[in-house]
Amino acid sequence: MLSELVQNRHLILASGSPRRSLFLKELGLDFEIRIKETEESYPSHLKGKEISEYLSKLKAAPFLPELTDKDILITADTIVWLEDTALGKPKSKNDARKMLRSLSNKSHEVISSVALTTMYKQLVFSDTTKVIFKELSDKEINYYIDQYKPFDKAGAYGIQEWLGYIGIERIEGNYFNVMGFPIQLFYDAMHKI
Repeated sequence: MLSELVQNRHLILASGSPRRSLFLKELGLDFEIRIKETEESYPSHLKGKEISEYLSKLKAAPFLPELTDKDILITADTIVWLEDTALGKPKSKNDARKMLRSLSNKSHEVISSVALTTMYKQLVFSDTTKVIFKELSDKEINYYIDQYKPFDKAGAYGIQEWLGYIGIERIEGNYFNVMGFPIQLFYDAMHKI
């Protein structure tokens, strides 16, 4: 299995996301978490997966000088793509409210990108899932923000939380991708790296 394949490698997850950490644990992988703050800005001409791929590579850059030949660095980024606009993480309750109102009664794409980086190469891959929301009331939006504080989530929601249960009518694509990590693509990519 994957844990046997990487037993002589040192995996570094450069993410504070509890969901990404859980996915790696569930795959039976040993890894270290290392976090370096990165300004998540990108050139304005980038669109869709170009943004999340750019950011996943950008997050790897501060680690490059310290990687050894046994290290595999894992960085990732997720965006919500709505009407030709990227929604990142909300900065405030008001920002979260605006995002959720904009998603209400519409479909959007969740795009997650992962960069696997070693001393010698970098492999970047992405997945896209279409998500369709029902019409959300202000009461539902406010309840969700107050109870779940979704400030660490692109688009201000988690599919695995209350709003996902009551608000998402359907998805087209990978569920785990919406949680921020295309786990099946990661599994396949680790065999290539």
